[in-house]
Amino acid sequence: MGYRVAVAGASGYAGGEVLRLIASHPELQLAAATAHSHAGAAITSVHPHLATYAGHYFASTTPENLSDADVVVLTLPHGESTHLVGKLSPEIKVIDLGSDHRIDPDWTYGLPELPGHRADISTATRVAATGCYAVSVIVALRPLLDAGLVEPDDVVVVAASGTSGAGRTPAARLLASEVSGAVSPYKVGCHQHVPEIKAATGARSVSMTPLLAPMPRGILATVTAKPTRDDISAADVQSVLAQAYDDQTFVRLLPEGLWPHTGATLGSNAVQLQATLDADSGRVIVCSAIDNLGKGAASQIIQCANLMLGLDEATGLAVNGVAP
Repeated sequence: MGYRVAVAGASGYAGGEVLRLIASHPELQLAAATAHSHAGAAITSVHPHLATYAGHYFASTTPENLSDADVVVLTLPHGESTHLVGKLSPEIKVIDLGSDHRIDPDWTYGLPELPGHRADISTATRVAATGCYAVSVIVALRPLLDAGLVEPDDVVVVAASGTSGAGRTPAARLLASEVSGAVSPYKVGCHQHVPEIKAATGARSVSMTPLLAPMPRGILATVTAKPTRDDISAADVQSVLAQAYDDQTFVRLLPEGLWPHTGATLGSNAVQLQATLDADSGRVIVCSAIDNLGKGAASQIIQCANLMLGLDEATGLAVNGVAP
């Protein structure tokens, strides 16, 4: 029979990706898919690519409709999770993709690649999944700060995301005519993931410029920081990243000369990394690429669910991307 998973907010992009991963997971089955505005609608009317769910319908998002599950996944708009979680049994395992609980000490932060977090997630009943931009930055930055290679007070991030990161709600700035052939900044200097990045890495100052890129999915982040010593080399940086991730299933430090690109991670739970030293400024540069709906959302949720249920964390997840 396997473990039963209920997905709240399943009509959105991240929720639909969770449904897709459940459909091909050998140990998980769908208990319920709920959605506010699409309650009563066929799942395939919103997600026509999910033929597995032909004849299945969205239910309304209520505690009763979510309670017949081993794991409840919340892919709700930010700010809508707290009241719902309070009405669920404490015995039900919950993974929240929203921002409500990411800096809440009563919740476990859901990034298994952070030191010690895999064990914490395995015993948790409440897990706050990492934000999409935050994944791309934290994986690139945390090992360097832990090793004392870069200063925590001068971290600069420029990261481009596909349009699915803005969700499914219609908006003029997301129209094809506005996005195609253009790259534009937004939430400059005030992005909501900055406090999360600082809490998860130990950085004290992060300047972040997010960019909207003309692609459906993916994030490419460039993270720069000032080295703590003049004698730090690119090889030192790469060595630290290699030591941090050589035994990690989903994080790959690319061979010298190759740089991450979003297309290589699409449809996967993978993170690609590469690092160097800027020849002019001497700053450390790390580039990372993820699928914002994969490692940045749905596949990260499944990775955490696997750990919470005592399964191999890679079960049902792809290391390889889809190309072209």
